[in-house]
Amino acid sequence: QRVSLSATDCYIVHEIYNGENAQDQFEYELEQALEAQYKYIVIEPTRIGDETARWITVGNCLHKTTVLAGTACLFTPLALPLDYSHYISLPAGVLSLACCTLYGISWQFDPCCKYQVEYDAYKLSRLPLHTLTSSTPVVLVRKDDLHRKRLHNTIALAALVYCVKKIYELYAV
Repeated sequence: QRVSLSATDCYIVHEIYNGENAQDQFEYELEQALEAQYKYIVIEPTRIGDETARWITVGNCLHKTTVLAGTACLFTPLALPLDYSHYISLPAGVLSLACCTLYGISWQFDPCCKYQVEYDAYKLSRLPLHTLTSSTPVVLVRKDDLHRKRLHNTIALAALVYCVKKIYELYAV
């Protein structure tokens, strides 16, 4: 069962080679589609699709590392004796802050950060993929990342506060 999508829901970057600047044209089309905020973007050209999927994976990795390392920083003092917990919590806090900073500098203003790669076969079956010439397109779906950014910024800020407090306690006293 196919659900009809409006023209503003799905954009397909077709793999049509018209001249020697085809790759530049694909990149331009993708950039325009990202900025137009289509719900779904289907990328047929393999190279640009793979690069985009990797870039999204890097952003996801930075986000998850920020959250997990920050959580480790904050909960390690509860699980280990206080004399030893800072050996784990401080490096975890620094890692969380570093990943959050890197994400903030290189990622958060990129329109690609609003998208995730779609792997769900059911959702993919609802898209007009039957019109494609490529058998392995990359499908991006637009997702609201407000809560995700709030979560990782809050955890990284809490980790920063903990690290500053702990460093002060260790070296000022």
